[in-house]
Amino acid sequence: MTESGAQSGPTALRIILGGHLRRMRVAAGISRSDAGWEIRSSESKVSRMELGRVGLKERDVRDLLTLYGVDDEEERERLLALTREANNPGWWHRYGDVLPSWFHSYLDLEAAAQLIRVYELQFVPGLLQTPDYIRAVIQLGRGLIPAEEVERRVALRTSRQSILTRPEPVRIWAVVDEAVLRRPIGGVKAMIAQLDHLLEASQYPNVTLQVMPFNVGGHAATGGAYSILRFPEQDLPDMVYIEHLSSALYLDKLEDLDQYTATMEALCVAAPPPNKTRDILTNIKKDFES
Repeated sequence: MTESGAQSGPTALRIILGGHLRRMRVAAGISRSDAGWEIRSSESKVSRMELGRVGLKERDVRDLLTLYGVDDEEERERLLALTREANNPGWWHRYGDVLPSWFHSYLDLEAAAQLIRVYELQFVPGLLQTPDYIRAVIQLGRGLIPAEEVERRVALRTSRQSILTRPEPVRIWAVVDEAVLRRPIGGVKAMIAQLDHLLEASQYPNVTLQVMPFNVGGHAATGGAYSILRFPEQDLPDMVYIEHLSSALYLDKLEDLDQYTATMEALCVAAPPPNKTRDILTNIKKDFES
């Protein structure tokens, strides 16, 4: 079992397990085609398994371990236990009625991340939102939503935020546009409470917050909001996450990562340093209170 297995979801665990299987196959000098034959499947199925893009059957993993010459019983059991855990739904499964299917993978990866870098130009990052702010965001442009559904969505998002306060917390580095902080989502009272929360969160050792002020003018992130996730396991490559209205995009090719990382670095350089954030937040809060 990986050390982070207890706080990783099935998507992350499948990728980790797939990486183990790929390395063992290569070390044994066995082709994907031969591996596919062994598990009564195809070369493309083995490729998808090694990339963590499909679920893995315990029987298939057991047969592959035998084919690859893995006869250490302790190692076999460790990998089979990882297979079983990778087939268990994450804690967010119970929110399936209010959670779009395309968002499941992100929650898996978010929980497994070591560092999440975020650029936002419309909303406060979800991991830093207050319950009242969340309620207001949920209801934007959606008409009348039953109160029970709203509260389940709030509970889902606030549960996600526990990754910032767990024993080995995720580190978040967020750059938010000034417009995010001046848009009174949920009303003035809710926005003042949200600013108070950001003032508090900005003091957490694992939270870095920068504000991109209006007076900077144009900047590098002309394409909109996105996140970069970095993981402690070598089998999980850095990933760019871009959310759309009804879907999401995951980018892990090196050229994409380089471009989005360079843009994020440029944003951090263009924005006032983190030690100026409290003054900026305090001044915006005063404008709401006046």
